[in-house]
Amino acid sequence: MLISLGPAVLCFLVMFAYPIIRTVMMSLNQLPSISSDMADWKFVRLRNYTELFRNSVFLASLRNIGKIWLIGGILTLSVALFFAVILASGVKGKRFWRSAIYLPNSISAVALSTMWLQYVFQNKFGMLKQLFGTLGMEKLEEINWTSPQYLFWAMLLSFVYGSVGYFMLIFLSGIERIPRDLYESARLDGADSWTQFWRITFPLIRNVFRTCVTLWTITSVNFFVWAKMFSSRANVETITPVYFLYNKVFGSANAGTVLDVGAGAAVGVLVAVLVLIIYIIMNKVLREEELEY
Repeated sequence: MLISLGPAVLCFLVMFAYPIIRTVMMSLNQLPSISSDMADWKFVRLRNYTELFRNSVFLASLRNIGKIWLIGGILTLSVALFFAVILASGVKGKRFWRSAIYLPNSISAVALSTMWLQYVFQNKFGMLKQLFGTLGMEKLEEINWTSPQYLFWAMLLSFVYGSVGYFMLIFLSGIERIPRDLYESARLDGADSWTQFWRITFPLIRNVFRTCVTLWTITSVNFFVWAKMFSSRANVETITPVYFLYNKVFGSANAGTVLDVGAGAAVGVLVAVLVLIIYIIMNKVLREEELEY
């Protein structure tokens, strides 16, 4: 038995345990580069962590990721659930609409963000500007979506667009597992669509919803590519913890994020702890239930 478990244990130690332990150790030291020998490390205790919480750019990144997780999560999961319910109701052309909604997920984040920046939010000839101009909405037409004032919201809207399809498929798979007999019985009892959703659909996909919240938490906390594409230079409007980490580890003079590998490792540890805390809280709020139907 122990011999058969040996390869799995070895793989875990090499692929997971060692990187975690090394990252924690790096976060407690000051080191010249990510590949430097441990002999060159200088133990600084918790200084990297305390300095992070004194750094206004890092604090801004935490606020941004909080807005991405909360506001983006509400928008993404709500729209995804709405589409899933519509598709599960037997709408015509289900396969086409399912593929169309999922299509943005098959495009890389780099290509998708470029598309939004060049063709949707472009200040002179963008689709939004043309649309609002055609509809006579002058105030909305004058908005420069790539300006610092609106850049975060433009980025968040694009990210939501690129994420809805993935969560829609997860919700749809959960809804399609619910026996249709339950809905037929509810209709015979006079329940309308709204009542069926809240009394049948949502309670029976509670565990699926919990899974989606967990996946969204991991996705949003590790937010990086979209922030990098929407702002080539780090700024407080779009920076996120992982973007801040990137600048710390690989070096950037922008916004005070000079090369500091130890601080970058500390950010990585804090991000992991943040995901764990949110996961524990959501497990308490949305407890897993064994349902039979």
